[in-house]
Amino acid sequence: MAEERIITVFGSSRPREGEADYAEAFALGRGLSARGFAVCSGGYGGVMEAVSRGAKEAGGKTYGVTADFFARKANPWIDVEVRKKSWEERLFELIHLADGFVACKGGTGTLVELAVVWEMLNKSVMKGKPFAVLGEFWQPILDRVREVEQESRLSSAPRWGEADGNLVHSARTPQTAAEYLDAEMKKV
Repeated sequence: MAEERIITVFGSSRPREGEADYAEAFALGRGLSARGFAVCSGGYGGVMEAVSRGAKEAGGKTYGVTADFFARKANPWIDVEVRKKSWEERLFELIHLADGFVACKGGTGTLVELAVVWEMLNKSVMKGKPFAVLGEFWQPILDRVREVEQESRLSSAPRWGEADGNLVHSARTPQTAAEYLDAEMKKV
């Protein structure tokens, strides 16, 4: 049997069924599951619920990493709940479990997740784990940070991973995000 490949999906807890961001995350879960990925999320509502629901309804396996800090129950589409005490432990478990990542539209929590994963890739703390952002929401932030990270190409400043090329891929649709992750993992 093939080794399980897990994609951790980050995103807002705010979207509800019937909203565009929920539908997009649901389609992402279906697309990831169709490519044989298990889906991991923070386990609660919004994007986390939608991506888990999409994966489950497509026959996939789901993980939810929850924390005592939030004092909430996991959504009903989680197969395996991993419970941590703090949000920091939760974040690093979401990263540890993953073979790849997708960041959907989100607020400060998603921004932290995006930044930590990107920094771990940039400083080579973690290698070989593809990362995609879904849609255009994060593009202005990626562009601004790259102004700093990629300017070292032209100077004597220390060079980190981002200086050698974009470590975070921008995917316009859930399908292209799933295709990108699948293709990148096949290269390894």
